[in-house]
Amino acid sequence: MMTENTKAVYATDHTWNDLLAQSGVLLVDFSAEWCPPCRRLEPIINELAGDFAGLATVATIDVEMNPAVTARYNVRNMPTILVFKDGELVNRQVGFTTKPVLAGLIGAHLAGVAS
Repeated sequence: MMTENTKAVYATDHTWNDLLAQSGVLLVDFSAEWCPPCRRLEPIINELAGDFAGLATVATIDVEMNPAVTARYNVRNMPTILVFKDGELVNRQVGFTTKPVLAGLIGAHLAGVAS
């Protein structure tokens, strides 16, 4: 169940390696303040953070303020969603998408996680 005040983790170039080193599933939204589809996706990302609290990590990163991570993953279009499992990139979704699609991406990689 979603917690009312749950928000996605805000990732930065400085915190990225620690975030990526965590085991489990990590979904990261690469976005920009000026990007209308990114703004539409923001509440969905925060809902997913609540829905998957304790099961997966949901994060967001501003591409303009964090150029190192953005370049590392060759993110050129926003929004871009990357899904990692145990630090390995397992999925890339470019462009606006729906909550069920993103929840499915997380859920598909949670299947192999021990409870």
